[in-house]
Amino acid sequence: MGSQGNVLGGTMIIAGTAIGAGMLALPMISAGMWIYWSLLLMVLTWMLMLRASQAILEVNLHYEPGSSFHTLVQDTLGPVWSTINGLAVAFVLYILVYAYVSGGGSTVQQTVMAVTGNDPGMMGSSLFFSLILMACVWWSTRFVDRLSVILMGGMVLTFILSMTGMLSQIRLPVLLDLGENGSGGGAAIFIWCALSTYLTSFCFHASVPSLVKYFGKRPADINKCLRYGTLIALVCYVAWIVAADGIISRGQFKAVIAAGGNVGDLIRAAGSGIDSSFILRMLEAFSFFAVATSFLGAGLGLFDYMADLCKFDDSVMGRAKTTLVTFLPPLLGGLIKPDGFLAAIGWAGLAATIWSVIVPALMLRASRKKFPAAAYSAPGGSLTIYVLLVYGCITAVCHILFVLHYLPMYE
Repeated sequence: MGSQGNVLGGTMIIAGTAIGAGMLALPMISAGMWIYWSLLLMVLTWMLMLRASQAILEVNLHYEPGSSFHTLVQDTLGPVWSTINGLAVAFVLYILVYAYVSGGGSTVQQTVMAVTGNDPGMMGSSLFFSLILMACVWWSTRFVDRLSVILMGGMVLTFILSMTGMLSQIRLPVLLDLGENGSGGGAAIFIWCALSTYLTSFCFHASVPSLVKYFGKRPADINKCLRYGTLIALVCYVAWIVAADGIISRGQFKAVIAAGGNVGDLIRAAGSGIDSSFILRMLEAFSFFAVATSFLGAGLGLFDYMADLCKFDDSVMGRAKTTLVTFLPPLLGGLIKPDGFLAAIGWAGLAATIWSVIVPALMLRASRKKFPAAAYSAPGGSLTIYVLLVYGCITAVCHILFVLHYLPMYE
């Protein structure tokens, strides 16, 4: 493959890793600040998360291609930070699998109700969704790989169809919050509770070492992949927020959030503003593909992590043990608390703050002391380190304050 093909492939890796079911939570967590503040926060998050990935790239280029994220943390920050980073990654994967159990069950329930008129129940829907995908992961990584390609294709197609349809039906008074009970826009105070969810939407940083392994020490091409891939994610997120805010009024989001803020609740609210059953079916299909793809991605990553941690072999019985350790806790959590999708995405953002923002900043500082000469330097110089540290700490503190009810949630 030529250089252009490589850059295209690397760009798709970054965009595909970033874009997933987490984006479904964006309109709900954004309802309080509404369209203006949402777009501002989205662009700011994109810029900061791109800088964090470029920090990892600078560090990674001091090591041989193929060095893992764990190796970089271990060598630059030592065993304590390596342990903290490992725990943060494991927590993110577990909480995301739980979120996808909840979101997948809600999507299946909504679709079955729309098509048949019968309510299969949240518990039955979550079990059906989860057990089928768990079986796929247990069967083989190769099967998950092939199934993910199909699901990704379906997600891209249904996203284009649903977004095209929704954007053609947006109502300007709704989008600008100019209705009878509208305020002409949201409130900036709700930015703080949304920080962790927005951060989660741009979590792809574990893929940077994979790109270095793929490209070798070619920072210019890798940097293009990071910029173009995250830009694709940014455009998709902006289109989704504009489409949702232009169809679901700010007041309607209160009912969505009060119902638990799950994917099915969001789709039902969108259905009231969409006059095409085809567009609504495409939105339902996109939601299902997004959640299923993300479930397989996070589930497979957690599966491999737990297999290595617990030293389970790759036999049928070994994979069965790994499947139970991997999926039983989040599955039970999804059945006990079925409407935790929105909250779980926020908690994932809290843990992701550690390994995708704070750890890269600390690694960059340590790396520049250890390796004075660098073939590539992340933009921003020393300022990048401190901006990322401040951003990471503010995001973590704000999420904790939000959980303790010191920050308001729009409801």
